[in-house]
Amino acid sequence: MYVSDKWRDYEVIDTGNGDKLERWGSYILRRPDPQIIWPITKEDGLWKKTDGHYHRSSSGGGEWQFNSQLPERWTISYGELSFHIKPTSFKHTGLFPEQAVNWSWMMDKIRTADRPIRVLNLFAYSGGATVAAAAAGAEVVHVDASKGMVQWAKENAQLSGLSDKPIRFITDDVFKFVQREQRRGRQYDAIIMDPPSYGRGPNGETWKLEENLFPFLEFCTTILSDHPLFMLINSYTTGLSPSVLHNLLHMTMAKRFGGAIHCGEIGLPITASGLNLPCGILGRWESV
Repeated sequence: MYVSDKWRDYEVIDTGNGDKLERWGSYILRRPDPQIIWPITKEDGLWKKTDGHYHRSSSGGGEWQFNSQLPERWTISYGELSFHIKPTSFKHTGLFPEQAVNWSWMMDKIRTADRPIRVLNLFAYSGGATVAAAAAGAEVVHVDASKGMVQWAKENAQLSGLSDKPIRFITDDVFKFVQREQRRGRQYDAIIMDPPSYGRGPNGETWKLEENLFPFLEFCTTILSDHPLFMLINSYTTGLSPSVLHNLLHMTMAKRFGGAIHCGEIGLPITASGLNLPCGILGRWESV
């Protein structure tokens, strides 16, 4: 498992009964997690002193119960990177802290490449990877179908002192954008993607991972430079294994460029138990 264990402003304090107890800066939140199928060892202490608790609804979705006056949003940092945090109506906070292990990896790859690197971040959400790549010196194109998330990513870049860096923020259907880039002859040295299980573009375009991921990944190889640096795929789709990502990268990236493939689970350390919480999977292709 690839574990994001270098955080200071974030912590999984404890887990159990389908929930995780987290510290986001100085605020304690309790949120559901379907992976947590074990009981809470002892539901006391900070479990009883949360600033916010997201309650799931039996009919789907849920709502926040706030037990103290939280700011509309606040800031946490990971090394030189800073991010706005805000509890949203769909339980998320605008950041997936387990991705920090990927940020560190890609920053090291970019900084040691000894050449200019152009990065394309697809399904880019609030821009964690965008901020990391830009901070490492890459030129970045950030693409997401949600206008609100693209704005959030812009604010994270500003917060991290990257306003003057070469970052393009684009609200668009990612597949159509990649097709246009291919027609324009634009090329990238690295591609990052975090494809959803299912999604809709700004004009009603549909995305189904099991149908679209392989052809999309295959098409993405056509906009890579002759000597690409890396390809990173993240997935939170239930039932999708690291071996599936390995096979996809083998049939696309390795087939065309050689290189090395590394896949596995991604997770976070749990302070109370010393165990690791699985949070999804990743697939990395890199040049050798």
